[in-house]
Amino acid sequence: MCRRSPAAAAAMALRGVRVLELAGLAPAPLCGMILADFGAQVVRIDRLSQSASATNVQARGKRSLALNLKRPQGAAALRRLCGGADVLIEPFRHGVMEKLGLGPEVLLQENPRLIYARLTGFGQTGKFSKSAGHDINYLALSGVLSKLGRKNENPYAPVNLLADFAGGGVMCAMGIVIALFERARSGRGQVIDASMVEGVAYLSSFLWKSQHLGFWSQPRGENLLDSGAPFYETYRTSDGKFMAVGALEPQFYNQLIRGLGLNLDELPPQMSFSSWPEMKKKFASIFAQKTQAEWCSIFDSTDACVTPVLSINDVASHQHNKERSSFIKNDDGEISPRPAPVLSRTPAVPSCKRDPFIGEHTEEILLEYGFTKQEIAKLYSDKAIEFKNPKANL
Repeated sequence: MCRRSPAAAAAMALRGVRVLELAGLAPAPLCGMILADFGAQVVRIDRLSQSASATNVQARGKRSLALNLKRPQGAAALRRLCGGADVLIEPFRHGVMEKLGLGPEVLLQENPRLIYARLTGFGQTGKFSKSAGHDINYLALSGVLSKLGRKNENPYAPVNLLADFAGGGVMCAMGIVIALFERARSGRGQVIDASMVEGVAYLSSFLWKSQHLGFWSQPRGENLLDSGAPFYETYRTSDGKFMAVGALEPQFYNQLIRGLGLNLDELPPQMSFSSWPEMKKKFASIFAQKTQAEWCSIFDSTDACVTPVLSINDVASHQHNKERSSFIKNDDGEISPRPAPVLSRTPAVPSCKRDPFIGEHTEEILLEYGFTKQEIAKLYSDKAIEFKNPKANL
């Protein structure tokens, strides 16, 4: 699935799009990986290896150019690279690029077609625009964190998926594709201000739009979709695993009740809120009597909306995921999710190659962007660039 033939590469939706991704933490690398998976030529601009982070695990399909932006020669090199790029992904706090002379007003003047994507936690303006933060802080400021958590417990953040990756990396990638689409008409680039606070808030639009429906009228952890309902919950099985239950609609709830061996006529109405705590206890005691596999054999062929909670180690071997080739393996044997969604004519064909070493493609990329061998040698002697192998062909 990840073996990228020349024909497949030529057919991908973002083929020919040249992206420069300034190395940063989790959300920006995901944004760049999405673009690379769908065919863009993504160059990761790394710090020199002595100061670079080793936590970037989302470099699939990218190449690495090691560049010291703190040296004027390095900043000038990036400015020149941006002249031949379609997209710049910039993950720094407000003002950092301006201090380097690489702000959008400079780069867009030199390349009016450039899409300058600024991906930050708090955005480019506002009280916190220059403040540090992490996923949990952005989630808190968006209002979403206040909705996450069980009854009588503190709000909790679901690792760093929501603000960093969904509200940050994915929203920024969407913004880039939208800007590229618009550029096809106008011929002009623009600046994208991708705030993770606003991204995750936008992601939660359903919460805002459904408040008048009564979905969230109870305290946290007592509502229909936040672990309050017994038919929208996870339950432990006899072998210490879990089943996920999402039997919201009456017809699905009826099948859940049958699968549990209960009689619907002997139970309180499904939407009897006062009965939910007791029903949870009843469901929990029943699920605890069988293994996860036994429950799967009961519910797999039904519309009860009951599925196993699969571990990361088990998910790729599940029959449904195997039939769809939902997970791929790279040349190092590492398993990861394949790109989504699936396009019928121009699907993503992710690279199987290992992630690049810092500076592995420095010379190759600079040559592609019009630098001469002499200019590259001067940048190296000025300590503005770095090669994985310092004895590169200079």
